[in-house]
Amino acid sequence: MDVPELLDRAAPMVPASATNDAGATVADVRQHVQHNDWGLALDLLANLDGWPAGAQWWDLLIEAAELMWLTDTAAWCRCRRWESIHGVIRAELTLVSVADGGRRIPIPGKGVLRPLWHIGQHMPEGHRNLRVARIWVENAPELTPGATGMIRLAPLSPEAWRDLRRAQTITMHEGLPVRGTATITEISTPR
Repeated sequence: MDVPELLDRAAPMVPASATNDAGATVADVRQHVQHNDWGLALDLLANLDGWPAGAQWWDLLIEAAELMWLTDTAAWCRCRRWESIHGVIRAELTLVSVADGGRRIPIPGKGVLRPLWHIGQHMPEGHRNLRVARIWVENAPELTPGATGMIRLAPLSPEAWRDLRRAQTITMHEGLPVRGTATITEISTPR
């Protein structure tokens, strides 16, 4: 299947009410496909919210991104596909400053870093039970040391994170020191 066919198959699956942050809809996507602006059409599709996109829909977008050699878009669609299966965890993360012992390099935005998190669980012996989750920085290529930004978390063991609640504070660790504090802003179960 070629890119326009993939986009044409994906577009009808989206309800007309779905929009992105700029207010674009699936009608805008169709216009871009008709004008052979496939990359923009794909970006719009990948960022339409407000509807339960399933794994099959994300598979179409991943295949289209790979055919266009858009590796960052394909990676983002893989993240969203994972969320369609396991649920969404969004948080506002504040990194500890370098002066206070925080990390010296930025967190890459594209889901590369998988730090440890204390999400409130403890081992029978009483020490913290740290969990692993991949970080995606939203709307930025990276999160600099000491900065605050919105992130999405993709836990290694999603079932262990099911007790999280909105407004809960969790801590990010690289080794034992706390490297950041995150407040949960959104949590949803799988669709």
